[in-house]
Amino acid sequence: MINWKKGLASVAVVGLGFVLAACGGSNTEETATSSAAGAGDDATFTYAISGDPSSTNPINTSDRWGLTVTNMIYSPLVTVEADGTTQNALAESVEPAEDGLSLTVHLKQDVKWSDGEDFTADDVVFTYEQKVKKENGNADSLWVDDQPIAIEKVDEYTVKFVLPTPSAAAISNIATETYIIPEHIFKDVSDFSVSELPEKPVGTGPYQLKEYKRGEYFTFEANENYYGGKPSIQNVTLRIIESTDTAKVALQKGEVDAAVVLPSDIEDLDDTQISVYPYTENRIGYLGLNTHSDALQDVKVRQAVLFALNKDELNQAAYLDEDYYATPYSFLPPNNPYVTEDVEKYETNAEKAKELLQEAGVTDLSLNLAFNSTDPAQTIQATLIQQQLQQAGITVTLEGGDGTAIFTELKKPDSTKYNLFLGGYIMGNDPDLYGSLFKTGGSANYFQSNSETIDNLFAQAAVELDTDKREALYDDLQKAIADEAIIYPIVDNKKILAVNNRIGNVEDAGLIPIYTLEDMSKLTIK
Repeated sequence: MINWKKGLASVAVVGLGFVLAACGGSNTEETATSSAAGAGDDATFTYAISGDPSSTNPINTSDRWGLTVTNMIYSPLVTVEADGTTQNALAESVEPAEDGLSLTVHLKQDVKWSDGEDFTADDVVFTYEQKVKKENGNADSLWVDDQPIAIEKVDEYTVKFVLPTPSAAAISNIATETYIIPEHIFKDVSDFSVSELPEKPVGTGPYQLKEYKRGEYFTFEANENYYGGKPSIQNVTLRIIESTDTAKVALQKGEVDAAVVLPSDIEDLDDTQISVYPYTENRIGYLGLNTHSDALQDVKVRQAVLFALNKDELNQAAYLDEDYYATPYSFLPPNNPYVTEDVEKYETNAEKAKELLQEAGVTDLSLNLAFNSTDPAQTIQATLIQQQLQQAGITVTLEGGDGTAIFTELKKPDSTKYNLFLGGYIMGNDPDLYGSLFKTGGSANYFQSNSETIDNLFAQAAVELDTDKREALYDDLQKAIADEAIIYPIVDNKKILAVNNRIGNVEDAGLIPIYTLEDMSKLTIK
């Protein structure tokens, strides 16, 4: 039997930072200022975000801000809650087959697109037909045994997903978090691999996009046809502020209503004006090791690097208090239902590190470390990693820079520019979703991992319908990845959202991974 609760999925967010090419908007500073205004008025909620999305195309977007924007405009069949349970969105009901070969979804029949057209099964089929194409960039969860999942229209409000072979992972992940786009708007689009679709967005989400000025803001207005009910706040502005310090000052001055802050910022905030909401994202912040770089091809050298590190020191420095973080040892976050700590933990042991380097015949090891220089936590951790590795005789050169550029480089086949890199991901509950990170040729395999053992364990666990056997396979997988020493899980840090007290119903709007607020339509202005 499949344990459906354990199989719940979420969208993946990986990498350091994100940049999107410009799309429409004013070219004048005067218009930019007025368009992005609104914090403090009685019709606008203004939220500070840290950068442009890498993509606003709902078919392939996978970064935090791209997904945040997508979640405001569009809706999936099923959403995943912060506690791992699911909630139907465009789906009325979901019926998985016990043999793991199909999933039938009955759709809500009273949903309209923001332009007033009816939402039907044709839109779902159209969306998944684009999503399943690997060339469009985000199809991993819709392929089983190297074959695509098929989608069939049963009637106007029923669709059926058919798998090529049984798969507990696919059945659990198919309906969640794929954002449905309207066929009547996008049917003539020939290329869905782009970062921006050419047509004006039309969705079923709570808001409609009014304007996007790259590097400055997004503005939205309420979708009068939203099936969840008319939003309480008419306008939303996402104001792009890359610097955490600058965002905090804007929050203190009332120029924005909400911003993500660091633990060190909390004592600076006036609690009569601003409330803070810490919440877990089930995130892994990590140090990655590029196995294609000449210096790190030997597993003993990689293990030596990990034994020289001290993650408690790294976390205390960056996050100050255990109220704001948990310490992972597996590639799965500490709250994941499949996680095990029965793995090599690489407890700090500089002497062990030196012994492994000696066994590998390596002396005077020199590495570089890439990190996002606008991320305060990564900046702190990079400096400490440099100091910690020095204790084992390993010299580290710091390569701070733009996160998007770093991960674009790491994604190139056989890239050797960076030896070490700091990153993070949010992937959901089902371990199969993490395959894009660690399987040979995975779309986010920045480690350049190429392990037959890891590949086989992912493949076996994905199709195993017996819950106990599947758990055992994922235990073995976690051990195998730890032994390969390609990733050093550092932290599961809490997100801390600071909000002006004039904004109400923050918790009712849902504090969840990736999107921050699940449904902004539920926010109010007091």
